[in-house]
Amino acid sequence: MTLRTRITLLTAGLLLVTLLLLGFALEGLLRSFLYRNLRAELLEAGNQVVRLLNLGGQALLEAGLPPSLYAEVQLLPEEDPALLAKEGGISLQKSPALGSQRLVLKEREYETLLKEGEVWAEVELPREDRPLRLLVYARKVEVNLAGAVWKGVFLVGKPTEDLEATLEQFGRIYAGTALLVLLLALLLARSLVARALEPLEWLARRAESMPDRPEPLPEPEGNDEVAALVRALNGMITRMQKALEAQTRFLQDASHELRTPVTAILGHVGYLLRRTPLTETQRESLEIVRREAERMGKLVSDLLELSQSGTWRIEPVPIRVLDLLEEVKEEFARSFEGEILVEAPEELYVRGDPDRLHQVLANLVSNALKAGAKRVWLRAFDLGDRVVVRVEDDGEGIPPEHLPHLFERFYRVDKARDRERGGSGLGLAIVKAILEAHGGEIWVESQVGQGTAFSFSLPSAAPPPPPR
Repeated sequence: MTLRTRITLLTAGLLLVTLLLLGFALEGLLRSFLYRNLRAELLEAGNQVVRLLNLGGQALLEAGLPPSLYAEVQLLPEEDPALLAKEGGISLQKSPALGSQRLVLKEREYETLLKEGEVWAEVELPREDRPLRLLVYARKVEVNLAGAVWKGVFLVGKPTEDLEATLEQFGRIYAGTALLVLLLALLLARSLVARALEPLEWLARRAESMPDRPEPLPEPEGNDEVAALVRALNGMITRMQKALEAQTRFLQDASHELRTPVTAILGHVGYLLRRTPLTETQRESLEIVRREAERMGKLVSDLLELSQSGTWRIEPVPIRVLDLLEEVKEEFARSFEGEILVEAPEELYVRGDPDRLHQVLANLVSNALKAGAKRVWLRAFDLGDRVVVRVEDDGEGIPPEHLPHLFERFYRVDKARDRERGGSGLGLAIVKAILEAHGGEIWVESQVGQGTAFSFSLPSAAPPPPPR
């Protein structure tokens, strides 16, 4: 998932949570407001009825209440909550809205009413389609009846379905509005995030197109985070350039300085071996010195090649692959007791530097011989615009844990054995550098005890024009 998508989704998620919280808060405020007004209306109606009862008014429910209210005056001959919950009190007067129905509370609500003198309750009146829900205010009153004062209760209520319908309509309107806002916010956030990340994408593209030897990036104007990042990267690139230059100078200087004493050692050892009488022990020691000096000379040559690997000037020309493979075979066949087989189409050409590609194949074949191979195959395959050359052997093979590191500088599979064989750990690093300079790549496959296969690809080429 891209950074742009993550930021957009995070923004949308935060906005969604905000809209949900805001919706719940607004719905709660609206519900509280509507029900507070309803309670105030019922309280006012209750106070008005109580005043009429105190005045001994007749037909007070018809005259004193709006027709939308459901009200009833009941006598309480017995203060038994359980009995009242079953039958209610004795009904004296009912508002026209009630008709033949009664307002009867639950037992616990009657207990609260008898104890505290008033109670708020919800009552359901039966109806054909669904029950009618009322918010009811009940209050204890005294009723003057036939010259006597009776304990009674006044109940007044109003349906809540209009309030709930208003709240449902508000919820639908808010949900639709919130969804539209969320969609618009997603589009706007994606556009803004894309614009905000555009400098970073530009930076990523420049970094991807950067050559092997990195160059400083152009610094954007301003002092924002992107400009600070580019300045930090340029500082890092500058330090890398200095380190690469110092490494290259060191390798070149060390190679040149070491070549002279190594050559002198080899010359004197060769003179002693040829011109002076030596005991067997002395000859053995001198042979060891010569072998180690030759290994040191190869290491020095590899160091010099490696120091130049980043600045080689490759002058590619069309090369017949079969000729290149035959030259390498002829070079090693004189000293190799095994067999080297060549398989390649006759008219297959690559574009490259002949000396450098010969060096690549010679290095790979040399490694195969050092691995104890008895047979080596040099094969080439035509893949259209690419040519793949494969060097296979039946040697001892390479353990799989070493394969990812073979092309690293100074890496050896078996340090002690490679040292005895004269390996420096630089040969495959040089091979990789040469092939990359040709626009090619190299990979390896190996199984322990079955052999190793190095394959590399190069751009194919047309045959050179015939000489005039």
